[in-house]
Amino acid sequence: MQFKQLALAAAVAATAFSAQATTEIQWWHSMTAVNNEWVNDLAKQFNESQKDYKIVPTFKGVYDESMTAAIAAFRSGNAPDILQVFEVGTATMMASKGATIPVGKVMADAGVSFDPKAYIPAVAGYYTAPNGQMLSFPFNSSTTIFYYNKDAFKKAGLNPDVAPKTWPEVFAAAKKLKESGHSCPMTLAWQGWTQLESFSTWHNVEFATEHNGLSANGYKARLKINSPLHVKHIDNLGAAAKAGEFVYKGRASTAQASFTAGECAMIQTSSGFYGDVAKNAKFSYGLAPLPYYPDVKGAPQNTVIGGASLWVMAGKSPERYKGVAKFFEFLSQTKVQAASHQRTGYLPVTMAAYDLTEKSGFYAKHPGTDTAVTQMIRKVTDNSRGIRLGNYVQIRTIEDEELEQVWAGKKTGKQALDSIVSRGNELLARFERSYKN
Repeated sequence: MQFKQLALAAAVAATAFSAQATTEIQWWHSMTAVNNEWVNDLAKQFNESQKDYKIVPTFKGVYDESMTAAIAAFRSGNAPDILQVFEVGTATMMASKGATIPVGKVMADAGVSFDPKAYIPAVAGYYTAPNGQMLSFPFNSSTTIFYYNKDAFKKAGLNPDVAPKTWPEVFAAAKKLKESGHSCPMTLAWQGWTQLESFSTWHNVEFATEHNGLSANGYKARLKINSPLHVKHIDNLGAAAKAGEFVYKGRASTAQASFTAGECAMIQTSSGFYGDVAKNAKFSYGLAPLPYYPDVKGAPQNTVIGGASLWVMAGKSPERYKGVAKFFEFLSQTKVQAASHQRTGYLPVTMAAYDLTEKSGFYAKHPGTDTAVTQMIRKVTDNSRGIRLGNYVQIRTIEDEELEQVWAGKKTGKQALDSIVSRGNELLARFERSYKN
């Protein structure tokens, strides 16, 4: 009798423990340095706000590495619950039938309110399928902006309070910086994104057919980035590289460290670089819109989305999906969105977060921090809504390879861009065939 009572008590205790058990949600991401600290803080805040779920963030390498790791994990049945995917992986994720669950469905099934209309249209539209269904959750959305070292400008005899607005002004500033003894007047990060993608939309010129891959027949898109304007721009950068006025520092975000160290005086890169600059730069700096060619009709237009979104992987339990929905609900809170924007420089992906930030006086206290937002909320055209192409991770690598040939003086702008279009279109044709099959 005593044994039965003990067994019953143990069973009751086990049931109680099970009911109180915390469900872990695995989140794979690609955030480093100060942005990795931000991701960990978000998880901690959510975990402390309730007891049913625990978000476990794990760094899985840079964007292309984490995406490859997640695909391999999905095939072996060990995919994370949430995967951070950079914007150029969107078309590939959309085409990966059965690997993901649309975020709209996850939220609806969990009974959690979710209004895509609350998001900045350019952000929501990018992650929305042609049928209107939102596929992934906007997280660290960014765009390309211009950073410059005010101290270096002052030393070179340039006005530190006025950033160059046009490309001719940028090249003139680089020349003066070089003459003043600056070893690296200008550099670039994410060169394909800044000098081809954002450059195209900022000037309202076609990057690829089928509305840059965003039309209903986006899988048929082909590259168009060897136009006379594109060729002129890449040749101009090539000439600046030859003169030592533009110094190439490497792929992806590599060049950013040279700016915060004070080595390079100007850089075009992600608005999400702001948190790093604010924390580590030991000089006065400025944030400004991207430069443009004043002789191009309609320029400047608007820049395109960068950064990444959160995809929900398939094959998980309803309870885990409910936890994912609750976490996304937490991330959607206006105060959380506004705090993240102010801390990192990533876009406030909801208009409410932008309004709260503006009313708080943050933009007035930190001039230029609203640049990313104002660049994104202009009226968009079919050439400037965004760029969503299949196999684009591989195409970005081709862009890097060919542009590096120009910076090294081994190819002209036309030769490099013609090669990008030819090689890139082969990959797009391959994507079209796989999409149809």
